[in-house]
Amino acid sequence: MATVTREQVQERVIEALASFGPEISSITPEATFEQLDIDSLDLVELAQIVEDEYGVVLKGEDMKELKTVDDAVELIASRAA
Repeated sequence: MATVTREQVQERVIEALASFGPEISSITPEATFEQLDIDSLDLVELAQIVEDEYGVVLKGEDMKELKTVDDAVELIASRAA
């Protein structure tokens, strides 16, 4: 399997989050899920997308630690590498 870059993960996470409602322009690395109005069900759906695309399994305790878009990208990229 080809190595997944952090940029690819970030692009996919932003794309997924935008599908949950927030404007793509508001989805910055520093944006919190609370600011973006992303709820726990959205995060579960994001975890499913990540697992399907990268084979990275995010558990409930992982998701509780994530506060910002960049937190999610970092965790996913580190496990997908």
